[in-house]
Amino acid sequence: MTESPWQGRELGTRTVSWTERDAILYALAVGVPAGRLDLVYEERLRVLPTFALTLAQWAPDALGALGAFDTTTAVHGSQHLVVHRPLEPSGELNAAARVSRVLDKGSAAVFDVEVSCAQFTATWAVFAPGAGGFGGERGPSAPRSPDRPAEHNATVATHSRQAALYRLLGDRHAMHIDPAAAKAAGMDRPFLHGLCTLAASLLPLADALGAHPADLVELDARFAAPVFPGDRLDVLGWNDAPTDGATGGDAVLFEASAGDRTVLSGGTARFAPAPPPPEETPDA
Repeated sequence: MTESPWQGRELGTRTVSWTERDAILYALAVGVPAGRLDLVYEERLRVLPTFALTLAQWAPDALGALGAFDTTTAVHGSQHLVVHRPLEPSGELNAAARVSRVLDKGSAAVFDVEVSCAQFTATWAVFAPGAGGFGGERGPSAPRSPDRPAEHNATVATHSRQAALYRLLGDRHAMHIDPAAAKAAGMDRPFLHGLCTLAASLLPLADALGAHPADLVELDARFAAPVFPGDRLDVLGWNDAPTDGATGGDAVLFEASAGDRTVLSGGTARFAPAPPPPEETPDA
């Protein structure tokens, strides 16, 4: 096996900051209703853990800027996130990024870009046409959904302005707004950011488990096909027990589809266990 010269490449460090406004805008962009005051109102705000991914988007962009792949055709293949501690409603963090792995898919390569900080570790898998063929490891095949009926079934209604709104959070790739750029990436029209689709799908999954969406502690999913603003998503979830060494808590395997095409596959989401109810104090 031949290792890619990009494997192990350090992408530097960056200090990023955010405000309550950013966290609230994110929640609204991924579909949180205005009535969820704990996610959209600064007086009682809890930050969705997937908001962290907007704070680290600079890392895969930095790799593309170095010339590792063609930024006009590369797409987001999958996402992994481990939450170490919750994000505050506003704050600042220092993150370091590197290329942790490069897989050779023949006509394409997959670059795993890992961003780590005290609050989270996140890994982007960037699928890059034309960058493969270097003789490296191919990597695992896509996971399959469980061979049993799903315990949870939910729908997510995306809206026509969602991609235009989500890009204000930092992912300004033209393929999500410009029809010409979308066609260059192989799509017939602009499509929704995969991370927006993913976060929107997690909201009903958390509800199905009786978990709070801000209690997400681990996430993994593949982007199997594009979602176009206005698509209606069907989300299926299967209960999954915590595994040895996992972060614990309620977990669900999931996938999402838009019509007859699967758009998220191989998904796993784990939420922190709910705290026990307070003990009743006996009357004196």
